[in-house]
Amino acid sequence: MNIHMTGRQVELTPDIRDFCERRLKALERLLGSVLEVDLILGVEKYRNKVEINVKGKGAGLVVVEEESEMMSALKLAFESLAKKLKKEKEKYREKKRRKGREQKAFVPPPEAADGRRRIIRSRDYSLKPMSLDEALIRFDLEKRDIFVFRKLGSEKFAVVYRRKDGNVGVIEPE
Repeated sequence: MNIHMTGRQVELTPDIRDFCERRLKALERLLGSVLEVDLILGVEKYRNKVEINVKGKGAGLVVVEEESEMMSALKLAFESLAKKLKKEKEKYREKKRRKGREQKAFVPPPEAADGRRRIIRSRDYSLKPMSLDEALIRFDLEKRDIFVFRKLGSEKFAVVYRRKDGNVGVIEPE
């Protein structure tokens, strides 16, 4: 992270530099992959103005604060920067969560390290013969996505599954 400090009609004392570096180091966890931070300190008549420009990948933040004393203006600016960074980080986190929910419809199975697909065994079946109505009741009670059962009066299996439109589908092989 590159830090640039500029003083306009004000001398950058070692106290100010140390304070700014300490606060930026404390905010480093929130800053993440920030490329540059520009601190512009200025004095105009009786006002001390602090401007902090944060440039990162794809976005930037600007914080401007004015106060009668330089240190209080710096404190206000860093507090505002922390608030903005937390808000942006929360927006980014929420955006990622929404994105994950939308893509949940089909996720290809992960492949093992040796290139083969993993096989995950499931217990979503019943060996006890039952009618279609019984299977539907059990399917709804156990809140499953798929249920395999043996048909009553025969040795054939059938599959009950939940469709994307919310309805229930039945597969009965011949």
